[in-house]
Amino acid sequence: MTNSYDTLAEAYSAVNETSLNNAYYERPAMLELAGDVTGRHILDAGCGSGPLFETLRDRGATVSGFDASAGMIDMARRRLGDEADLRVHDLTDPLPYPDAAFDDVVSSLVLHYLRDWDAPLAELRRVLKPGGRLIVSVDHPMANHLIHRMSGRRPDYFAPSKRDEEWDMGGHTAQLSFWERPLGAMTEAFTAAGFRISVIREPLPVPAAREAYPDDFHLLNTFPVFLFFVLHAA
Repeated sequence: MTNSYDTLAEAYSAVNETSLNNAYYERPAMLELAGDVTGRHILDAGCGSGPLFETLRDRGATVSGFDASAGMIDMARRRLGDEADLRVHDLTDPLPYPDAAFDDVVSSLVLHYLRDWDAPLAELRRVLKPGGRLIVSVDHPMANHLIHRMSGRRPDYFAPSKRDEEWDMGGHTAQLSFWERPLGAMTEAFTAAGFRISVIREPLPVPAAREAYPDDFHLLNTFPVFLFFVLHAA
């Protein structure tokens, strides 16, 4: 995955800025769940090229971020400046931050790349202050299941499985792998890591999406693509 995003970094960043799924759906939902972040210290876990980091910072938060892809961190530095606290780091490794360092952690479309959630969630819990929030978005498990069925396969919804995709952006092709798990497995992983689930949300795209993407708006407005959680460190 890291090498794939290094290859796609510039093209993916450009698409992410204005795409229906990212700019009009996922990112607004994450920001709504975050609410007023003035004065809060936030970790952007899997920050990519930094669009969420930038908006949180503009809204008064102190933000740190990391991503496993050096190419994506290079793009983030172009956006955020050399003074931004950015690191190349893999979420599957222990985090380079002290205990209880952050009021919130945001993790935008990251966890579904990981086969094992136990160690990463334990680390995210460790760096949160007691009562701090972990705000997460992931691929919606039922959306993936229905896509598989439409393609003629009959997968077991309850069995975690790997999905491989080939992405072509800006003349570059990369292979990406995703790990699918049912909702129950997600909630069990969160609670086992010491989180209390406060919110599970299936949001709608923002109204401006209708004008920007008139041909695609209806589908996203009637069926969720991503699933969102707000978790509190117990």
